[in-house]
Amino acid sequence: MKVVVCVKQVPDTKGGVKFKPDGTLDRAAMLAIMNPDDKAGLEAALRLKDQYGAEVTVVTMGLPKADAVLREAMAMGADNGVLVTDRVLGGADTWATSTTIAGALRNLDYDLIITGRQAIDGDTAQVGPQISEHLGIPVISYAEEIKIDGEYVEVKRQFEDRYHIVKAKMPCLVTALAELNEPRYMTPGGIFDAFAKEVTVWGRKDLKDVDDSNIGLKGSPTVIAKASDKVKKGAGEKVVLDSADECADYILGKLDEKHVI
Repeated sequence: MKVVVCVKQVPDTKGGVKFKPDGTLDRAAMLAIMNPDDKAGLEAALRLKDQYGAEVTVVTMGLPKADAVLREAMAMGADNGVLVTDRVLGGADTWATSTTIAGALRNLDYDLIITGRQAIDGDTAQVGPQISEHLGIPVISYAEEIKIDGEYVEVKRQFEDRYHIVKAKMPCLVTALAELNEPRYMTPGGIFDAFAKEVTVWGRKDLKDVDDSNIGLKGSPTVIAKASDKVKKGAGEKVVLDSADECADYILGKLDEKHVI
């Protein structure tokens, strides 16, 4: 069984975000982590490896420094890492990203592809399903439990106040929720082995069945009108009153003024 996991190196938002003049994220200037939903998808793949002896390959698209997220995945137990990186791929929106990743995945054998539901830097939840469309395989999204039944994958799929049990014949793509599991930690031996392994690096020339008009910033139909960091709140209004009754009257007055009551 061959499982491919798509992961993304995303900005650690605790340290703030930075933007380029064109409105895209300045990823090189920010601290980065593995996207939480993707890490849950990786853990699901590693459990399939533990149970069935599956071969797990992790794929990421990004700057050369995204090599770190692949090393982390291999230190957790993944067998192989593939980095898709090229200057012409920069500034990609979800369409261009999914087109690029699908072009890379066409080089690999797979029974199951697992992606995170969405990335914390974009929150679109579009790339996973788009990859499945490009590859012409079924997709099951919002997975909170994954089982293998012969040549089928069975998924408990989150749906508002209930869940669906959905079954699809492999090859298939599944998007994972962060709540799917508790990802394992890297081990000292795993870290040593991860840095002893070679990460496969692919560029534009290695993508299969991909047109230049569908990649990078120029191939992205999404246009960013404006982007900014979190707006800092002002100090607000400070009022000193003498009694609880005056405080209550003041608050009620403000609520009435703003048509809350």
